[in-house]
Amino acid sequence: MKARLFTLLALLLLTATSSLAATARNIDARDARLLLQQKPDLFLLDVRTPQEYFEIRIDGSTLIPIDQVVRRIREIPRDRPILVYCAVGSRSSQVAGYLARIGYPEVYNLYGGIWGWQLRGYPVLKGAP
Repeated sequence: MKARLFTLLALLLLTATSSLAATARNIDARDARLLLQQKPDLFLLDVRTPQEYFEIRIDGSTLIPIDQVVRRIREIPRDRPILVYCAVGSRSSQVAGYLARIGYPEVYNLYGGIWGWQLRGYPVLKGAP
């Protein structure tokens, strides 16, 4: 009985540790801008709709709408840090968490999204690319 309890507790601890390790880091617009400057190989992933993307976006971003991420996963490089953003940080948080859980080693979520980015006065592009 004690051996089974110990094994169960060990498995629970291992599972909890694994899920803690597999999380994306939330960063605000200020930290995201610094990250872009410090990591020139950063993959900037926009998970909004095409319409939202064409209205306003961060320069250098790649559009993969949230409903296409699983199907287009091979387009997201595993060997580069990834910054995911959306309008306010909700959709991007889901995608960033997913990427971290499936093994992407360095994933960031832009908390506040492009709205937070724009409120700080950081540069954006508007219109079709």
